[in-house]
Amino acid sequence: MIVVDLRAPPLLRRMACWLYEGMLMFGVVFISGYLFSTLSQTRNAMDNRHALQAFLFVVFGIYFTWFWAKGQTLAMKTWNIRVVDRQGQPLTQARAFLRYVLSWLWFLPALAAQAPFTLSGGESALITIGWVVIWALLSRLQPQRQFWHDAWAGTRLVPSMPLSR
Repeated sequence: MIVVDLRAPPLLRRMACWLYEGMLMFGVVFISGYLFSTLSQTRNAMDNRHALQAFLFVVFGIYFTWFWAKGQTLAMKTWNIRVVDRQGQPLTQARAFLRYVLSWLWFLPALAAQAPFTLSGGESALITIGWVVIWALLSRLQPQRQFWHDAWAGTRLVPSMPLSR
């Protein structure tokens, strides 16, 4: 029987993984955007913008749900982090999807706060980055030091030993 360490990895390591995940998502966005624009014959980036956003939401959902149900994304493997349920067991597809939906709390409050205003790109970035920092620091108030969306989804990030070579 494998004993899983259920303590949260340090916040700095989780945020480094989060940032690396964001960089890897550029590739997913590029390939998905190319596929969408080819199939929809979109010539201008502003045409079909909302359909592209919905498509990317679905693609991201498939990507994260699939890899979280397997335990790790590529970024999580790199930073030796695994996602499990409260008991330390692998996630079901349904729990992984719930985690995906709740993980949008990293961005939606900041985007909703900006919606009624006409802001410059710098102002929007500052508000979004500010919210991300606040959301990350709020994990310090969670009893197990997990992110709140993980606590609500019944999941947790735990350290993962690298595979032996």
